[in-house]
Amino acid sequence: MAEPTLTSTPSRRQVPVAPPGADGESTPSTRRVELRRAGEVVALVGLVVTQPLLDVLGRSPDFFLFHRATSGDVLALVALVALVPGAVVVLLGAVTRLAGVRVRTGTHTVVVGLLLAALAVQVGRQVTPLRGVPLLLVAVLVGAGGAAAHRRWSVLGRVLRVAALGPVVFVGLFLFASPASAVVLPRAHEGAAGVAGPGSHPPVVMIVLDELPLVSLLGPDGRIDATRYPNFAELAGGATWYRNATGVSGWTPYALPAMLTGRYPAQPSAPHYSQYPDNLFTALGGLYDIRAQESITRLCPPSRCDQPVAPEQGLGVLVRESSTLLRRIAAPVDSRVDPEESYREQTAAEVGLDAAEPVPADPKFRWDSLNDNQPARFTSFLAGLRPADRPTLHFLHLLMPHPPWTYLPSGARYVAPDDLPNDGAGWVDLARARHLAQLRYTDRLLGETLRTLRASGLYDRSLLLLTADHGVSFTRDWQGRGRDAIDHAAGEVAWVPMFVKAPGQRAGRVDDRNWEHVDLLPTIADEVHVRIPWRLDGRSAKQPPRERTEKYFYDRPGERIVLPGGVPARPVPPAPHPLVGTTVGEKPAGGTATVADLAAFDHVDPASGELPALVGGSVPRQVPDGTLLAVAVNGRVGAVVPVVPRDQGGRRFAAFLPDDHLFRPGANRLDIYRVGADGGLRRLTLS
Repeated sequence: MAEPTLTSTPSRRQVPVAPPGADGESTPSTRRVELRRAGEVVALVGLVVTQPLLDVLGRSPDFFLFHRATSGDVLALVALVALVPGAVVVLLGAVTRLAGVRVRTGTHTVVVGLLLAALAVQVGRQVTPLRGVPLLLVAVLVGAGGAAAHRRWSVLGRVLRVAALGPVVFVGLFLFASPASAVVLPRAHEGAAGVAGPGSHPPVVMIVLDELPLVSLLGPDGRIDATRYPNFAELAGGATWYRNATGVSGWTPYALPAMLTGRYPAQPSAPHYSQYPDNLFTALGGLYDIRAQESITRLCPPSRCDQPVAPEQGLGVLVRESSTLLRRIAAPVDSRVDPEESYREQTAAEVGLDAAEPVPADPKFRWDSLNDNQPARFTSFLAGLRPADRPTLHFLHLLMPHPPWTYLPSGARYVAPDDLPNDGAGWVDLARARHLAQLRYTDRLLGETLRTLRASGLYDRSLLLLTADHGVSFTRDWQGRGRDAIDHAAGEVAWVPMFVKAPGQRAGRVDDRNWEHVDLLPTIADEVHVRIPWRLDGRSAKQPPRERTEKYFYDRPGERIVLPGGVPARPVPPAPHPLVGTTVGEKPAGGTATVADLAAFDHVDPASGELPALVGGSVPRQVPDGTLLAVAVNGRVGAVVPVVPRDQGGRRFAAFLPDDHLFRPGANRLDIYRVGADGGLRRLTLS
């Protein structure tokens, strides 16, 4: 029997085969996975960033108008908001493929969880009372649970991938359906010109202040407080004061167009000439030269006037301010998500304008050292108040005494923290005091205007109008100018100063007719003998007064609120504490306090035009709410303020020191004393 033949085969070593794409190699399957992941990220970033930011900006065309943004600037910003955040997150996730499949999968799960947590913060702020750390903890739990569910159930991923179309929808709504769309895609319309009638066409000087309640100007006798506001009182002494005058809305984008068109707000349109083609500027533009200084509106078309002074412009400032808005949107604490926070009048020094007038005789004003602190828009307006061969409309909308409150009565400026509330115990009194201080500086600016008009010979010849677009409430728990403030403090929100000095008028008088700001345009037209060729809701002051006494007001366009008429009474101001203005000697120490920017008192330079006039800080938590603190500079008490209830900033206090005579050049001594129930003082150790 033959032996079996042994057949040998070479030995083979088994090499494991890596799954496709495990080493970063791109295969059709891995590309599909990455596309699905990218779609999920784009959807979540759209909900966290694109939608809320474009929603806020879309409802705020005045943001773009204030910063004089071009259509190209707005389109570039929209492209950045819609594309860059999602692209960055997608790119960073894709880079992790280099570390392997497990790292890439884990990274995507973490990204989904973080974005869901960020979304939970925004939703939680809207639908729950949670804030701060508790809201963050809930958001983290939601993000972790959502990430786990996403990894386990594929249906959630499919839903997100469908939602990846969201940014396209959000951009479309912004460009074609939001009030801001008029800024991006304005309609060409020259507007209707008025028809010149027989009679003279005098120069017109019109000043619109912002957020100024009538009651802020009143003294105890119901007249203009000539001690605090001598220049307003001077104007009232030579003009017709329509004491029962009201704006038509608490929001400038609706209030100012109503004033300049003579029509009540009907649609939430951008305050832009393409949306309001028939207005004061187009009505007078065929007959008058227009010198207009607008702020958060663009009602004067380029064919009628240019905008000689503007705030910061360009894509850079839009990106910067939008980033600030996004931080507030994403914050787990209450914060004002309002583009209006960026509306700060630049000073003459910041835009390089020379002073329009020499130093006045009043030595208390120190105009020589503080002139550069004038709002640049005002300085440019003042420089244009000169006689001309043709009739001229000089128009100024000045964001004064509108926040941010940064001016002392003297014209010096001060810096305040961004997170100071305006309502609640202690805070509303601080807000009112800062408002009134800025109003006293506004009175100084009015005085410069009157002096310039007289020096140029325009005062007697001109139709001079001064008013404000709306007021604001400083009633506790109802601070502001929204619907709650209107319902509880309409006298502060709706009633505004309204002065009209006709050409040649020298004697002042008071007219308590039911004036509404839609009456402004027909009154101007009658005074300058121009017929308005469109239908007006208002009536001229030269006509008999309207019969109804009720006031029409609009928190939202097209939604009329009827307010009872009558001149509002001046709210009783809080009585000053008897310690204010007194000199304090050495007192025993007792307690501590932390003061923000304490070092600012080491090197004070009043000639620079800036003073540390707002002292804020915190005290230990055991100090009871309402405890009074006396704040003294160089031994003299400038303010007595309460410790406010604890909030996210701690147990805080803030003292406003509007008297710049408290300060001296060089080192200044700041002392804070705890006021006892018996009036005794204990000095706090400051850090």
